[in-house]
Amino acid sequence: MNTTTKAYGQPALVGGLVMGWLSALPIIYFGNMCCCLWVVSGGLVAAWVLQQNHSTPITPGDGALVGLLAGLAGALIHFLVSIPIDLLMAPFERAMAERLLQMAGEMPAWLADLVQQASERRNEVGIGFIIASRVVMFMIMLCVGAIFSTLGGLLGAAIFRKETPPGIIDVPRVDLPPPA
Repeated sequence: MNTTTKAYGQPALVGGLVMGWLSALPIIYFGNMCCCLWVVSGGLVAAWVLQQNHSTPITPGDGALVGLLAGLAGALIHFLVSIPIDLLMAPFERAMAERLLQMAGEMPAWLADLVQQASERRNEVGIGFIIASRVVMFMIMLCVGAIFSTLGGLLGAAIFRKETPPGIIDVPRVDLPPPA
């Protein structure tokens, strides 16, 4: 086994799962409004998993690469998870808008009109609009994920870096021909 080769697939997938799921869940996705918290966390987790899989310290380049891969995987996972969540949450959102309209007597007229218009627009759009909006969001998450998850991977490489014990040198094994 070559000790200098690093496997990025599993760490990138774990980091992408963290980023994608947390970015797609209702209410929890607001964490991304705080400096892209879940996107950066995906890169951090990917760097942590990569470091745990290796006895030698990972380099900042390793952290950046696994963070980038986690960001790309996270964008795809976010896309795949957010469509069913949106479809499941649509009836809840309609019920919430109707309840707000029932309380319209207690709110200013301009706010009641705004809620009414939003409710009517939401009822007019179908599954095609939801999927189209998710495709646009996928493109945005690809760009945001590529940038901020890479930064998270760099940060993770610095934070979770293992120190090499003194006297340990990682020398690749060279197979010599048998003596003649």
